[in-house]
This record gives sequence, C-alpha cells and structure tokens, in this order.
Amino acid sequence: MTRTVLSLEPDKDETVKKLLAAKKASGKTWDEIADAIGLCNAYTSQLFRRQAQLKENSVEALKAAVPELTDDLIEEMKRPAFRYWDERVMQEPHIYRMTEVCTHYGETILDIIHEKFGDGIMSAIDFKLTIGKTVGDKGEDRVVMVWNGKFLPHVEQKQPNNPTLE
Repeated sequence: MTRTVLSLEPDKDETVKKLLAAKKASGKTWDEIADAIGLCNAYTSQLFRRQAQLKENSVEALKAAVPELTDDLIEEMKRPAFRYWDERVMQEPHIYRMTEVCTHYGETILDIIHEKFGDGIMSAIDFKLTIGKTVGDKGEDRVVMVWNGKFLPHVEQKQPNNPTLE
C-alpha cells in the first residue's frame, strides 16, 4: 500500500540531503562548525536538518565554515523551520533508546523538577542541547548530554487578567 504524505515543505528531504552533502564536503565535524559560528553542536546540526532557523547574524560565519553552502541553501536555512514528527525516526535504535530513557525516567525527572521549581515545564523553545563525550570509571566511552531549558511555571488563570470576547 502506498501512502501519500502531505507536507508544507515538500522539498525538505532534498534540501536536507544537499545541506548534509555541503557539511560532508567541508570535512568539518559538528563541533568544528558550531565553534566557528558560536552555536551549540546540536543546534548547528538542527540547522542542517531544517529543524532550526539560521539567523542573519550567523550567516557569514557559517558560509566561511562551510563554503560549499550555496546562496540558495543559505536562503532555505534562513526560512522559519517546519518542524514535524517523522514516524521513521523511531525505527532508529539510538533514537528509540532516547525515547525509552524519557519514558523510564520521565516521572522521576518530573518529580525532581517540581521539587526544585514548582509546577511547570521545561521549554523546548528556549532550549540548548550540547552533546559530548567522556570516559567512564571503567575506561568506557560515555555519551554526555546537557539539556538546558528555561523553566516555565504554570500560571493561575485569573478572570480580571483574561480579556473577554464580545
């Protein structure tokens, strides 16, 4: 059975392929590109996957870091990103494990956030993610992820502060 997928960005997959090819041709790592443009490594990768928007103040540094990026690709990166869920992502084992970590530790993480901050959530918009590498106490390679999100408290919805519709 063939499934038709409607997308607000029908050429996104092709654009991402071109962006990733330009990154590969540069011979640089995500960390090297991120350092050159002053952004987190995860955010830099999101730019190349069209999951984040390239801001004008980063354009020249990015062009210098990845000279293979054409003007057309830079213009695509400057457009607001269309973020969406692709069900194929869950089929990749590492991504599945990340979801498993959130599922397994989710209530504990929530308990600790509530204890430290009160009732609210961590912003995924005002959010920074950095991925690194360290060596464990048995000499093994270990992944380090730092999630840095702004805390957004839930607010009580008081009537005088809520405009009425007429």
